[in-house]
Amino acid sequence: MTLGLLSAIGRSFRRKRASSLDILSPKRAPRDFYKGKNCKTTGFHTKKGGYVVQQEKLPNYVIPDLTGFELKPYVSQCPVEVNKTTGSTEASK
Repeated sequence: MTLGLLSAIGRSFRRKRASSLDILSPKRAPRDFYKGKNCKTTGFHTKKGGYVVQQEKLPNYVIPDLTGFELKPYVSQCPVEVNKTTGSTEASK
């Protein structure tokens, strides 16, 4: 009797397996668990099955006016090598 009690206590203090410490995924979770795609909601669901979009939750992008801007918006994937010696001699003249 005492041996069974001691082994039960020992089993309760035993470390959990590493597989049980994994990140919870829908495959290992209960049937109604939905993890989502890590994005914020833009509104809420109504009782009648509709969806209300809230304007304050929508992203607001502020784009500056780039008229007269001299730089190009993209960086070339094939960079041009610049000779550093010519640049330093022109600066010293």
